[in-house]
Amino acid sequence: MGHRALVAYRRPDHLYDLRYSHWGGEDLSLAGAITEETPLADGAVAADLLADAIARDRILAEHLDPCIHEALYVVAPAAEYAVTSSRVCWLEWGDGRDGSRGAIVEVSPGSADRDLRTWFRATKTVLGDVVEMGGLSRRAALAYLEARICEERDGTVYTYGGTIGGAGRGTGDDSRPDHWPEDDRR
Repeated sequence: MGHRALVAYRRPDHLYDLRYSHWGGEDLSLAGAITEETPLADGAVAADLLADAIARDRILAEHLDPCIHEALYVVAPAAEYAVTSSRVCWLEWGDGRDGSRGAIVEVSPGSADRDLRTWFRATKTVLGDVVEMGGLSRRAALAYLEARICEERDGTVYTYGGTIGGAGRGTGDDSRPDHWPEDDRR
């Protein structure tokens, strides 16, 4: 089974090479194991590339399946191997419908990660119960969940398998819901 994670290494040309970690999503400790001396965290990150020369926004839309991956690590080798860890949150419910909506939330390993996972699991479970009882439609529950993850946890909502820059269902401040917010780490 595993706790799957994607690891994106930023290249000098501002594109990314993607690698896979089978257990990297378990507790986000991989963030501390990736260093200049151990760029593949002593084998915790696969040496084989999943994809190379990928634009940052395409990582979300084309490679980070929220049904499969639990974490995303972005590594900046040029910045002394600084690692940003994000928890992947699957925003849909597990009944086979529309499994492609997800969110990433930047979080540190340890208690912050545990708090986020607990909060998300509880919020999603309660919303699922409200939908089952007929109190909200699926669409309304999803919109509420997206709003909460953006507003309370500063998350980025995306559609896996969707198109970049197309019409989306995101509720964040950015009118491009399938893009990461602009920041200095690009």
